[in-house]
Amino acid sequence: MKYTITIVFAAVLSVILAAPLDNSQTAHILHQSADVQPDGYNFDWETSDGQKHEEEGTLTNPGAENEAIAVHGSFSFTADDGLVYTVNYVADENGFQPQGAHLPTPNN
Repeated sequence: MKYTITIVFAAVLSVILAAPLDNSQTAHILHQSADVQPDGYNFDWETSDGQKHEEEGTLTNPGAENEAIAVHGSFSFTADDGLVYTVNYVADENGFQPQGAHLPTPNN
């Protein structure tokens, strides 16, 4: 449970810190929802400037020493070049794993 609160707080804080500081345009929230339960959470939002974020976290191994939150989600935004970029991600015992057409991939 303590990890759930920490993960939700970190996710919301990262969204706030990732927002652009351009004061010339003010975005408005078009949609926002959230649901936090003892065994997981989910949220999503969309703003008038085209930003979107959805995420779901599920408690894994509840009550065990290796209890954790497994997270998956995606976010998108319109960049300065006018293109919409989307990042899909998973965050679990293997770390944060983002995927997007614009992101480099490691050579295997």
